[in-house]
This record gives sequence, structure tokens and C-alpha cells, in this order.
Amino acid sequence: MIQRYSRPAMREIWTDQRKLEIWLRIELLASEALVREKIVPARDFKIMKSRAAFELERCKELEKTLNHDVIAFTTCVAEHIKDPASRWFHFGLTSSDIVDTAFAVQMTESIDLLIADALGLREVIARRAREHQFTPCIGRSHGIHAEPTTFGLKLALMYDEFGRALERLRSARERVAVGKISGAVGTSAHLSPRVEAFICKSLGLRPAPIATQVVQRDIHAEFMNTLALIGASMERWATEFRHLQRTEVLEAEEFFAKGQKGSSAMPHKRNPITFERLTGLARVLRGNAVAGMENVALWHERDISHSSVERIIFPDSCTLLDYMFSLMTRMIDGLIVYPENMKRNLGLSLGMWNSQTALLALIRKGLTREQAYELVQRNAMLTWQAKHAGAADADFLSQLLSDADVARHFREGELRKLCSLDFHFKQVKARFKSVGL
Repeated sequence: MIQRYSRPAMREIWTDQRKLEIWLRIELLASEALVREKIVPARDFKIMKSRAAFELERCKELEKTLNHDVIAFTTCVAEHIKDPASRWFHFGLTSSDIVDTAFAVQMTESIDLLIADALGLREVIARRAREHQFTPCIGRSHGIHAEPTTFGLKLALMYDEFGRALERLRSARERVAVGKISGAVGTSAHLSPRVEAFICKSLGLRPAPIATQVVQRDIHAEFMNTLALIGASMERWATEFRHLQRTEVLEAEEFFAKGQKGSSAMPHKRNPITFERLTGLARVLRGNAVAGMENVALWHERDISHSSVERIIFPDSCTLLDYMFSLMTRMIDGLIVYPENMKRNLGLSLGMWNSQTALLALIRKGLTREQAYELVQRNAMLTWQAKHAGAADADFLSQLLSDADVARHFREGELRKLCSLDFHFKQVKARFKSVGL
């Protein structure tokens, strides 16, 4: 028998047991509202409320014959009430009044947990970002060395992205917190809108301003797309850290526990398997989001083509994203960072990350952009050639200063001062402040 109503963990929110608990609560709220409407006698409601209960297994047994889950549920509850008062149970309601309103409760409870997940992840990201605020590393575009950044700035960007994820979850919660108790085609012909308002308010929902037999599925599709988009952000960062763990890069590495094995064939392997798992699971969320959008188009005032799909994709996506948040939080918390390797990799491009600095300095000296670009590119190509020829002292800044067409525009030490990490990092604190770090 079910007498309790408490907020469970994610996996429990989507169990059949939990769903029927919410159904029972909605049915009893409807009966209570009908007492207020002077339709249900107070005595009959008291009997119903004191006796109403169900067993999940009995509901499943009844459904085998009835082939209707809601009727199986109401029949089971009526068996417990064992009184003529049971005639008022489910009075004036259609199945979707119960199912869709309960679905809204499940979605809001799920989002509450996901919001807590997002807050927890951002807290860990913020700590690691501050830790590496001024840890220099090379920024890359097209996978190729570009200009210096800091590892802290990378993580600050991640912090900001999951701030948007948090905003989307909060917005989605507001959007999905919609119930409907308006009958078979949404006309409220059999129950006053006051009944709907009472039930929804009691559940922390708002009534749909208008509905068919169901709450319109664009709302649910938006929910699924929100989860998928957050999954895409998970994949974006999992991919970043997977690249940083490559042997020839090795600027950051997924934690490798004592006793862990990386490969059945190669004992030396330490693979980014958890980040790879996150990458793969994000694809499942996107696939489910597509199914959610397919559910928007229903026949007339309702069909049930959406129902079987939702029984799979909503529990799976909510539980999956909750799990992904826990994985990502653990990964960032235990992420191994190699500042020395970052410093080494910075040196691989021989200081050519100063090319834009030199370009803009020459433009300020009066050269056209085309003239300045030609000078800087020419010396960059000469630096690469020197490196490929085996020159141990190949260096872009030295190459620039050895070019009379460049050197004549600068005072002693002027260009060297511009071509420094300090020059590139002068706005780091401001960027941190701009995202609330």
C-alpha cells in the first residue's frame, strides 16, 4: 500500500511505482476539489482518502486483461476502497488528465536534480579554473598553434558554458511545469476549471491555458532538446580533454586509479575512457531529442503514438544526463594537469604565436596591413625552414629582429617586450570577472 509522497532520486522518479504514487495523489486531489465544488460528499471523500491504495503487481495483473494502464490502476484502487464511495474516484477525468499532469511532476522533479547537478559541476570547474588562472598553454585553431591562453581561461569558458546549461534547465523547468485537468478534448465540459487550478496549484504546477486531451508535445520536445544540448556541451569538453591527453600533447589527463588497466593487449596504456564514454552518451541524448520532436505531431485532439516513445526516452535521458553530470564532475575534480608539458608545447612553434602582435605593431608604425603581413609571414616561413633544416636556435622573434625591414621600425627591446606572455595575459583577471569567477 502507498501512503507516502516524498522527493526521490532520479532513477526512482521514473519507476512505475513512483508514477502510480503521483497518479494516486492527483486522483485524491481531484476528489478533494470536487468536495469543494459540492459534487462529492465529504463523507465519501473521507472514506476514499483513508482507504485508497494500490499494489503495483496487482495493477500489472489487471492490465494484462484490461490492456489499459489507467483503468487497471483505478480498478485496483477501487478494490481497496471497497465502498460505494469509490464511484467518485476518477470522476470526470480522462486518462491523460492524470498521465500528463503526473508527467509534469516527474519532469520538474527531474530538472530539480539536474539543476543541483549543474551547480555542483560548476563549483568544481570554478575551483580548478582559479587554480590554473595563469597556467600558460598554447591556444589552438584548426588544431594548430595559434596564440597563448591559460588553462584557467579554458576552464572559465567551460564554467560559462555550463552557466548557460543551468539557465536552460531553469527555463525548461518553468516551461514544463504545466498540468491539465480539462477532459477528453480539453473543453472542461465535465469539471470546472477551478478543479484544474486546485490540483495544479497543489502540485506546484500551472494549468495549461488551453489543451486538447493532452498537453501539447512541443513543450516536451523542448525539454528533450534542453537535455540534448547540455549533453552536447558535455561532449564538447570531453573532446577537448581527450585531445589534451594525446601522447604527443599530454597537457591534461584523466585520472588513472591504482590497479586500473588501460588495455588488454598493451599494459602501458592510460586511455581517456570516461571522456570517451561521455562523448558516446551525448549521442544517445541527441537521438532521444529527435524522437521527442517526432512526438509533436499528433492526430487531431490526441493519439497515443507519443506515449510508447516517452516511456523510454524520458526516463533514459533524465537518468543518463544525471549520470553524465556525475561523471564530468568527477573527471574535472580529478583531472591531472601538466603545466610543464604546456610550457614545452608553447615552445614548439618557436614563438610564432607572436605573429599577430608583430603584425599590429608594424601597422601602428605606419605600414599598410598588406606590407606588414608580408613582412611577418616572410619571417615566419624562414623560421619554419630553419627548424626543418635542423637549426637548434630557430626563433621567430630573433628572425624578425634580424630582418632590417622589420628591425628599423622598433627601438631596442620594444618588440621583445610586446612579444611576451604578460602581453597576452593582461586581461585574464578581467575575463574571469566577466563570468563571475
